[in-house]
Amino acid sequence: MSRSKNVSLFSPIKLGASALKNRVGMASMTRGRARNEGLVPTELHVEYYRQRASAGLILTEGVWVSREAIGFINVPGLFTAAQVEGWRAVTDAVHGEGGKIFAQIVHSGAVSHPDFFDGELPLAPSAVNPSLRAFTPTGFKETVTPRAMTTAQIKATVQDYTDAARNAREAGFDGVEIHAATTYLLPQFLNSALNVRTDEYGGSPENRTRIVLEILNNLVAEFGPGRVGIKISPTMMMGGFQPTNETIATYDDLVERLNGLRLSHLQIGKVPLDLSGTPIAAIADPISVYRKKYKGTLIANGGFDLTSANSAIRSGEADLVSFAKPFIGNPDLVRRFRDNLPLNASNPETYYQGGPQGYIDYPALA
Repeated sequence: MSRSKNVSLFSPIKLGASALKNRVGMASMTRGRARNEGLVPTELHVEYYRQRASAGLILTEGVWVSREAIGFINVPGLFTAAQVEGWRAVTDAVHGEGGKIFAQIVHSGAVSHPDFFDGELPLAPSAVNPSLRAFTPTGFKETVTPRAMTTAQIKATVQDYTDAARNAREAGFDGVEIHAATTYLLPQFLNSALNVRTDEYGGSPENRTRIVLEILNNLVAEFGPGRVGIKISPTMMMGGFQPTNETIATYDDLVERLNGLRLSHLQIGKVPLDLSGTPIAAIADPISVYRKKYKGTLIANGGFDLTSANSAIRSGEADLVSFAKPFIGNPDLVRRFRDNLPLNASNPETYYQGGPQGYIDYPALA
């Protein structure tokens, strides 16, 4: 599905209901700057996202859909009136610079920790420890065996996502993306080792994908067609979060069903791992595999630079490409790419916590 050689990262594109000025996406990145009891975005967030509004599409850091969703310190939410007001200042700033911004909404599930819930166990698809680490108020701690969600709790969580989408609309976001990538709650439902349920939410590809599709259908109804996307990472391997013999069938089922929804996009994260000998070797390049299966707009994510991103756009492998770390140190990344200018390095020690340093003090070129 090759395109004209004139199409590049800097070509405009229609993403669902949004007209984007280029095909450079700012990927979601947890930065841990909501250092207040209410997990409310601050003036730091306003400036951080405003600085990067030259991106065709900004995807916010993963934002909690409820108090039960929390699993990382100092990450803002979208479940209180104060949070909505905080995010409205962010969206106003981005729109003032001519940018578009989607809220990425998320639930941690089993990768959270009792420290966030006064000692109560986190909720998850099943009582299976993912053997990962949670960043708690007192540092990194090993995950524990979570509580298996009841059907009523699953339904309540679907409603939490719906409420968060309503709040995102009120806060002025152009759309929402559900975080069904890496190791959070929704990928846990999609993983047959972490989801051992035998009810309508487990036991088959159709059942494992049910919660994701229920959320997406609700969000499209709430926010409108062309304003809801999803990010997945079918090849994620980390700690006890490992692929199984059911992984490919589950993601095949999910992506096929996404074609029946009126989404803005599907974003696929590519993981730089050697997958030979694993149950997912056949989808080692998930972007290429699911480009053939998904009929809508596809955003590619994971390890791209200017050359490989332009190649993906021109070949038709992707419609947009999202970048993470390059946007940390380069608020003017689009200009630097367009003019082939050098990039600032970024400091990993300030990625996940701190104040202005390493967040809003990286210089743009004069």
